[in-house]
Amino acid sequence: MADDNAALLARLEALEIRAAYQDQTIEELNAALALQWAEIDRLKRELQRLEAEIEEASMPGDGLPEPPPPHY
Repeated sequence: MADDNAALLARLEALEIRAAYQDQTIEELNAALALQWAEIDRLKRELQRLEAEIEEASMPGDGLPEPPPPHY
């Protein structure tokens, strides 16, 4: 009977240790995921800014056709 109790206590302790490590791992993964989402959001905003800048640079400001170059 004492061996059964000792075996059960050992199994219980092993499960508690495993659960503690899993909780720590889950917290670390959650933190990493949050950082990645923040970086993705930052990159999306940067991409939108660059797309707007490119669009603005490729279109004349007043919407009229550009005058011909001076050598014409």
